[in-house]
Amino acid sequence: MADTEMGRRVSLDGIGGRGGGRGGGRGDGGEKDSKFFDENVDASPANATTTTTPPHGLLARLRHLEARMDRKLGIESDAIERKRAEDRQYVPWHEQLSMALLWASGTMNTSCFATGFLGRELGLDLRQTLLVTVLVSVLGGAVVGAAATFGAATGLRQMSVSRFSFGWWPSKVIAVLNCVQQLGWAAVSCITGGLALTAVSDGRVSLVLGIVILAVAAWFISVVGLNAILVYERYAWIIFFVIFMIMFGQTGRYADNTTPATATGTDLAGGVLSLIAVVYGSSASWATVASDYYVHYHADVSRVKVFLMTTFGIAIPTSIGMVAGCVVSSALNLRPDWDAAYQKGLGYVIQESLYPRGFAKFLLTLLVLSGINTNVIGIYSAALSFQQISRPFSLVPRFLWMLLSLVCILALALGGREQLNQYLQSFLSLLGYWCTSYIVIILEEHYVFRKANFDAYDLDGWNTPSRLPLGIGASVAFGLGVIAWCMGMSQTWFIGPLARLIGDRGGDVANEFTFVVTSLSYLPARYLELKHFGK
Repeated sequence: MADTEMGRRVSLDGIGGRGGGRGGGRGDGGEKDSKFFDENVDASPANATTTTTPPHGLLARLRHLEARMDRKLGIESDAIERKRAEDRQYVPWHEQLSMALLWASGTMNTSCFATGFLGRELGLDLRQTLLVTVLVSVLGGAVVGAAATFGAATGLRQMSVSRFSFGWWPSKVIAVLNCVQQLGWAAVSCITGGLALTAVSDGRVSLVLGIVILAVAAWFISVVGLNAILVYERYAWIIFFVIFMIMFGQTGRYADNTTPATATGTDLAGGVLSLIAVVYGSSASWATVASDYYVHYHADVSRVKVFLMTTFGIAIPTSIGMVAGCVVSSALNLRPDWDAAYQKGLGYVIQESLYPRGFAKFLLTLLVLSGINTNVIGIYSAALSFQQISRPFSLVPRFLWMLLSLVCILALALGGREQLNQYLQSFLSLLGYWCTSYIVIILEEHYVFRKANFDAYDLDGWNTPSRLPLGIGASVAFGLGVIAWCMGMSQTWFIGPLARLIGDRGGDVANEFTFVVTSLSYLPARYLELKHFGK
């Protein structure tokens, strides 16, 4: 996105049917794999709760254990199964607020605050940065809102919904990408939160320890299951909303509205496009998990309500966090002491800009917890995606996949902790690229080929390859989208030929180009697939 010199300058590393096959089992069409199960034992979650015969296979024992934990703790031993409409209960209106509050808790955090500093480093003035941040956050939130409407209507998790566009085999690639995305995003959150913890402790708590604390705390909440996540996230946002309001009250007076943009002409255009890519990626990246958190709602819940509450549940909190970062970053021009603290890291500039010092430390300590909110969503959805990569994977209990997710997050966060800013910029932009192709394919399939009618979906066949599309059209469009990313991306490590045409640093047009290419290519490719294969 930006050149290497700028990447070094933006020192953010200072903060921061029940299945369609035989038996309807989890992710494998109900079939048992003899490699993993004793032939005489049905290790499905339902049977594991009632059988008096002790399971003998390794995974059968683990599934039996998971079923017992489900009875006592509600950890969702059948998490990826389709939730039928008749099995879902009406959700009271006050609990429906979770459609927005879930995302508020997951987005109003130190990572968004850190992203708010990028406009200044890309050469934009405060007004330009604020305009891009707010408008693009709404756009990214709308992408997630559109994806969220499939959850209650189908009773399927987001990666399962993907099978009706991408087919059985290509959807596995999407599931792998989603695992990488969720774990990578959680790693970024661990780094920013861990650095804030280091700052508030005046260096006595190491970054490594801070990362471990945040990752383990989020993992513990995620293991319990969706009900615990919704309760936690329904209220966690309040703390961070209050903190950011305090930050606005104490730092807003120093916002620099007079210093003009340092970039001009094509360089300014390139900076705006690159900032759009980062902000869009930050919000739109939730589209690949959105339905995961709506399968418990009744099937006839208003899809307009789902869309609006999700869109603004992401856009408003994201804007609050990023705008706070924009304001503080602009004040560095007027406050040399803040700028000096910024050189040490973003956590230190937060501590320096708030007062009194003891109160600043207290707020910074609370901000550390914001990383947990993001990680809870990432770990939960990553485990669901792991289970949908292959049939054998679906037989592995969800709590084991969550343990693997924890290990991966720790590895990514500890390995990337020294170069957070470059990691953050590149990673968020890449998330936006593939999410753009994904949502275009999902929506064109729904509105063009299925006429926005959920009765056109063979929902009971969600887990049977023969009842799903082959995914040829989606594969072609997605593949062409990858080419579009490479042509239009502007990263510290690669600038595409289209991006190089915009300013000295390049301007990121990958999302825009990907949208056009994917939109135009999926329609004829999917039409030909239907014509020749009939599904």
